[in-house]
Amino acid sequence: MNRFSDMQLLVDAADLGSLSAAGRRTGLSPAAASACVQRVETMLGARLFERTTRQLRLTDEGRIYIASCRVAIETMNEAERAVRSGTDAVSGTLRVSAPSDLGRNLLVHILNRFMELHPDVRVVLTLSDSLSRFVPDDVDVAIRVGPLQDSDLVARHLADSWRVVCASPACIDAYGMPTQPEELAELPTLVLTNQAGPRNEWQLGEDVVRVRRYHECTDSEVIRTWAVMGRGFAYRQLWAVTADVSAGRLKLINAPAWSAPSPIHAMYHPNVFQPPRVRRFVDFLQGEFSQRFATEGENALASAFKRKP
Repeated sequence: MNRFSDMQLLVDAADLGSLSAAGRRTGLSPAAASACVQRVETMLGARLFERTTRQLRLTDEGRIYIASCRVAIETMNEAERAVRSGTDAVSGTLRVSAPSDLGRNLLVHILNRFMELHPDVRVVLTLSDSLSRFVPDDVDVAIRVGPLQDSDLVARHLADSWRVVCASPACIDAYGMPTQPEELAELPTLVLTNQAGPRNEWQLGEDVVRVRRYHECTDSEVIRTWAVMGRGFAYRQLWAVTADVSAGRLKLINAPAWSAPSPIHAMYHPNVFQPPRVRRFVDFLQGEFSQRFATEGENALASAFKRKP
């Protein structure tokens, strides 16, 4: 067997959870499939699978190696399809993760344009407000908002957004318009929470305020809805509340003085051979974010802050 066939057998074994089933898929006997795995493990000097009579489980080394095998197989398949079709079309599955509000407000439209340009790409989109800075092995591109922690991942800067304090007219009428950041500590607030706990420290210009009287939720859309209902002051991304501000459902509090920039990055694993669809998507993302935040984003910012662009 050649190296490509070896990699395909390993990927099949990981997906099926059985060496015998993987061997049958490629026309090999169980003994031949087992010998193939042993040969690759000897070459690498590491065990890829923990094998018992009932299950086949990947080791840490196996997860790392087989993730690269998937990339190599998919890249080869895409290259063959492109040569046969005589085009530079990309295909395959693109797995993307992003925060919920960014996904609903911005990414859904960007992905729609990408799918129109590349109809052979299948998109798997995961939206969650509990996402960490970590990018799982089964995600090709993760979009993250906010400062990044040190990691071995590649991070491409896409744009800078703005976090703003906002509240409904009813909330402001009931509790007054705060004029000093520390006043928010004792006012009713709405806080997004994730695996690390509630995000109740707000960067307001040069000041950091820890709010104490708050309702919390893991879903950013609930936070926005509560804010519109008048349940408290919220600290959200500007693009997530621009429509509410324009419609008068929410008002910005002391913007832009209390507003803070928040970087947006596309993160991905540092594989030497990225599938063409991943490279194409990250380039597309950067172009789209640059254009949107340079035009629509700036106009929305200027309008929401009530100043000329």
